[in-house]
Order: sequence, then structure tokens, then C-alpha cells
Amino acid sequence: MTGSLSSLQAARSAVAALAEAGVRDVVIAPGSRSAPLAYALAEAELQDRIRVHVRIDERVAGFTALGLARGGRRPSAVVTTSGTAVGELLPAVMEAHHAGVPLVVLSADRPAELHGTGANQTTVQPGIFSGFPTAAVDVEAGTDPAEVISAALAQLGSGVPTGPVHVNLQFRDPLTPDSGDPLFLDAPDARAALPAEASPADRVPAEAAPARGTHRTVVVAGDGAGELAALFALRTGLPLLAEPSSNARFGPNAVNAYRLLLPELGPDIERVVVFGRPTLSRPVAALLARSDVEKALYLPRPVNWFTPGRRSETIITDIPGLLAFAGTGAPGWLERWQTASEAAQSALTNLLETQTELTGLQVADLLWDASDTNLVLGSSNVIRDMDLVASPDWHPLDVYANRGLAGIDGTISTAAGIALANGIPTRLLLGDLTFLHDVGALLLGPGETEPDLQIVVLNDSGGGIFSVLEHGALGEDPKYTALVERFFGTPHNADLAALCRGYGVRHQLIRSAAELESALAAPVQGRSVLEVPVARDALRGLHARVQAAVAASLRG
Repeated sequence: MTGSLSSLQAARSAVAALAEAGVRDVVIAPGSRSAPLAYALAEAELQDRIRVHVRIDERVAGFTALGLARGGRRPSAVVTTSGTAVGELLPAVMEAHHAGVPLVVLSADRPAELHGTGANQTTVQPGIFSGFPTAAVDVEAGTDPAEVISAALAQLGSGVPTGPVHVNLQFRDPLTPDSGDPLFLDAPDARAALPAEASPADRVPAEAAPARGTHRTVVVAGDGAGELAALFALRTGLPLLAEPSSNARFGPNAVNAYRLLLPELGPDIERVVVFGRPTLSRPVAALLARSDVEKALYLPRPVNWFTPGRRSETIITDIPGLLAFAGTGAPGWLERWQTASEAAQSALTNLLETQTELTGLQVADLLWDASDTNLVLGSSNVIRDMDLVASPDWHPLDVYANRGLAGIDGTISTAAGIALANGIPTRLLLGDLTFLHDVGALLLGPGETEPDLQIVVLNDSGGGIFSVLEHGALGEDPKYTALVERFFGTPHNADLAALCRGYGVRHQLIRSAAELESALAAPVQGRSVLEVPVARDALRGLHARVQAAVAASLRG
């Protein structure tokens, strides 16, 4: 055996190192081996050094911490006991890696002398997350973990890509405080939210080098691009094709329904400047794959999702170089896109006004325009609907989506973490399968801080996205209809209202656009669910009509 610190002393040191590194929120799931961390966190919370959130499900805990890190723009931590509890964090760790989110995992472990002995709840935890963590350390029982934790967290943003950090902490019995090592739990209960640490927004520097030449260039803003992409497009006079979670979808250069315009206007594109990580549409993916188009990817710092040599874009790390590559828009180039965008917007508006039943496109349109809160978008159809209809004339406070791996898991937990990060009311739009996948996140223990979170569930009783993919076309063949419906439509009859009642969350069934507008006009307070039933069997036809209407608008 090595080391002389008690488990509680080591846990206190670990918590102190987290606080010193800027961690303000820690999410913990219950467990025995992690008990020293629980006691140390309780002490730190009463001393107003850490804010603690308790969740019973480790997967929910991981995604809640992910949301706290994204919403707070600072590292957040999740604590689990040993064994399968650690494995439950893998989806959140994977998302944090690919999205560049500073998620700190503290996994409690048995001491080394119990490994390989068949001891209860003991497995190989070091390396369990493979190559996803930016840094990973295994701390022996009795050893002071402060130095290795500080070193691991110091790597974030210091020349290596930001992402998850895994700290595996071995603890020996006793796991609870004793009379010789008392807790300081007699401090006043101070649960006031800690102030957010503001991060200065990027700006195009006034002293940047002048752009060279005029080109038919477009700016593509993917997830996480930020307002810099919009300012860059404005400075250079270029069309801006911005995904909703880019947080760049605003201003006169932003093009609405751009993915429907690319078949018509795309062939004339000469150059593309990419901010962030585009993941939503096949037309944009096809544009970035073209060999006849010069492409530049703005990467001012390393990111986890990019491996050098694996993409065809020229990598540019500074704004002057990017301005020189992009040039300014050729005469009439921006105006051509703006005219097409206006025509597409008008065609979409006219078409949606003819719909007698609510559709995902209408729900997305109303939600975008009504949200002066944070807005979180689930994967699958809802974010693609939003990509078609979100008007650049308005922008919610901040828009988030788990686009690192674009999974549907953990979406409610992520949104709750975002809402809790700085106490900002938050709306979440997601599909019914995404809701059901993470419905356990609605469970909140007595005394836990309740987020101001309104969840809008687009319920088409199955997997609607497959209707507009190749599977939908195949499903129209009678030989395949039943197969596609069972294996891709995945129909269900879940009673969402009953689930909400069981978790003590307010539920409202929305049957019309007027009802939805009225519900969205009320402030977001506490947790609530707006369930909007829509028809899945009409989805493929609706999207075909949308595409035809936009194409007709371009023909005049």
C-alpha cells in the first residue's frame, strides 16, 4: 500500500483542485465507493465553493454535467461510484470529446490490492473511455490527487483540444468521516447561484489584412461557429449558410432554407469558408466534397473532431489569412442569394399557412420566433425542421445541440444542465423518441434545484426522420412497408401525459398553432412539457411539397 491520506482527505483535496481550476458545478450519482467525494462535495457546497446536483441515473448525471459545461462555458464535473456506473458515462464522454466540451469525470474505484481478486463492483476503470479523454489519470489510494487533477485540467485550452478529462480515484475503507476527521457541516446553507464567468466574444479585428480579389464565395457556419461567422460574412459581403446551433444565424447575409437553394445556386460557388462543424445537411456535405471548389476551414485552435490530413479544406488559423482567402463577394453575388432567400421564405410561409394540421415545420417556426430564452434542439427531424424555417431576423439567446455525435441520448439532461448553469430559462424542442430515451431525466429529488425548462415534444409516435430518408421511399413499396415501419418507424403508444404525472412535471397537450402560441407566450418557470401530436405518415409528402414550392419560387 502507498500513500498516507485518508479517503476523505484525498476527496477534499480533489474537490479543492476542481474549484481552483474553475469548476463550479458537480453532478453526483449515489454510490458507496464514491462516498468520500460526496461528503467532501457537501462540505464544499456549504462553504459556497461548489454547487452540487444529485441525480440517481449516471447517464443522466453525465449529460447534465455536459449541459452545465456548455451553458456555463466552463468545466463541469460528474462523480460516479465504481463498476458499471462508470460505463454509463461513455455516451456523455463521447459527445464531450467530439463537441469539445470540458467535462471532468471523477470515477471512484477500489484500491489496487482489490483489483483482479473478484471483489464486488471492481473492474478495469483506467482507460475505460479509450482515446476520448483529453487527459486521463489513475490516482492510487492514499495519494494526494490535487497535483494530477490540476495538471490534467490545465491542459484544457492550452494547446490541446478541449474535451473530457477522466480522473480515476482509488479509495480505501473507511469511506465515511470519523471523529478524527470531522466534516465542517455547521456553516450556513448557502445555495445561491455562483456568478457566470463571462467569456469575451470573438470579433473580426479592425486591423485585419484587406481581402484579396472578388470571388463567388459562401460562408458555411456549422455547430459552434459563433457570431464570428456572421460578422465575417458581413465584413466580406458573402452569403452565410448557418445551421441553427452555429449561433451565427442572424443578420442580412444569413440565407434562409439554404439547403433547398444549393441545387440551383450551388454550381456557381467557387470558394467556401467553413466555421465550426457542419453536420446537418447532405447538400452542404456534397458542396464540401466537390473537387472544383476551393475550401478553407477556420481552426484557430485544435479540436477533437478533426484529424490533420483527413479533410480537403485548407486549414487557416488567423482572420487575416481567412480574409485573404475569401476575398469579397463578386458583383451581384450576395444579392442573388438574398433574393433567392426571400423567395424561399415567402414560399415556405405560404405553404405552411395552407396546412390545416400542425407540422414540425410550423412548430419549429413558432418556437424560434417566441424564444428569447436559451434554446436546445434535439437531433433527428426537429433540428432539420428548424434549419429550414428559422428566420435570421430573430435569434434566441443561445442555441445548443448535441452535434458532437448527434445522438438522441441525454438530450433532456443536457438541456437541464444548460438551464441550471446560469439560471437562464431554457426551451427544448425534441422528438418523441428522443424524449422517451431520456425520460428518466425528469426525476428530480426533493431539495434539488429545479431548472426553468420547457420541453416541447413533437410526438409523431415513432421515428419520423426515416420517412424523409431512403427508407421512406422504400417503405412506399408494399413489399417493404411493414418492415420499414417496424424497424425504422419504431411505432409506440407511450402515454406522455402519464409519464409526466409520474415524475411530477406539468404537461399540456397542444392541438393547434393558436394553443402553441399561447403556451409559448407565458414565461418559462419550473419544468413543463408541451406535447404536440403530429402525423408521421404525411411527413414525406410535406417535405416534397416544400422542396417543390421553393424550386418554383426560384423559377419566378
